[in-house]
Amino acid sequence: MISRRNIAALSVVAAASLAMASGLALAQQRLFFGIATGGTGGTYYPLGGMLAQLISNKATVSGQKVSATAEAAGASVGNAKLLGNKEIESAFVAADILDAAFNGTGQFQGAPLKNLRALGALYPETVQLITRADTGINSVRDLKGKSISSGAPGSGQYQLLTDLLRVHGMSRSDVKEDLSSFTQAVDKIKDGNLHATLITAGVPTSAVTDFAQSHALKVIPLAGPEIAELQKQQPYYASVPLPANTYKGQAGAVPTLAVMAVWVTHDALPEAVAYEVTKALYENTAIMGQVHVQGKNIQLATATAVGSAPFHPGAARYLKEKGAIK
Repeated sequence: MISRRNIAALSVVAAASLAMASGLALAQQRLFFGIATGGTGGTYYPLGGMLAQLISNKATVSGQKVSATAEAAGASVGNAKLLGNKEIESAFVAADILDAAFNGTGQFQGAPLKNLRALGALYPETVQLITRADTGINSVRDLKGKSISSGAPGSGQYQLLTDLLRVHGMSRSDVKEDLSSFTQAVDKIKDGNLHATLITAGVPTSAVTDFAQSHALKVIPLAGPEIAELQKQQPYYASVPLPANTYKGQAGAVPTLAVMAVWVTHDALPEAVAYEVTKALYENTAIMGQVHVQGKNIQLATATAVGSAPFHPGAARYLKEKGAIK
């Protein structure tokens, strides 16, 4: 892990020297830039890998190449905390978690991370409530007394499960909660050791695709007056359909929710670096679609849908130049 201290030390030095700047290291004429993603069974990880490759190929600051790497991490909540502590240069964070982190609500109650800054919105993450077809679970209310994973510790599903249960007249004490990653959760459902899991990710999600190849899948609909009430309380949730045939055996569209994934940094990142990495992404969005279908939804037209967190000045400068920010 790169030491992340002494932002003031970032400067142009000889190839053999090493300088640290909020996680940016200058070595052999390269600036090192990390991107925290999520588990390998989700969407953050493959898109983060392609973004790191793009930055490494396209971004240059003061004549030095930016060398980016994608790191598997604990997803939205954990990623926000990494940024709050300046332990990494950037991360993918769901818009609802970014809003909670910046404002000190939800899992960040009383401890706002006011140093978080947006680089740009990415793509819609679809909420998928997954179970086996033979569990008898047909609605959120049917989860009472059942086991469900709300994702690995630090994931965004933890707060979502609380909210879904609440608007349906339940609490976390009404379910048997598991804290497994996407891949671990679907493996447990396959084996009959877990009834259901929440997965918020770009679709198709590889862990769910794998599950549907060998087991009868059911995606529970998230619609109706309870969901409408949740949307009043949490306006960043949009109603979307999970298209028919997204997964094997899923013959019809399923109503559910989606929230934007956002690329986030912190306020100590140098403006020139933020400008160049933002430019590298939004001027090469077609390449992102080559690694995952959700990459095709990353576009300049929706880059500003980041919620309440302010933009980093470097990202804002680029987006203003392109007319995305008026």
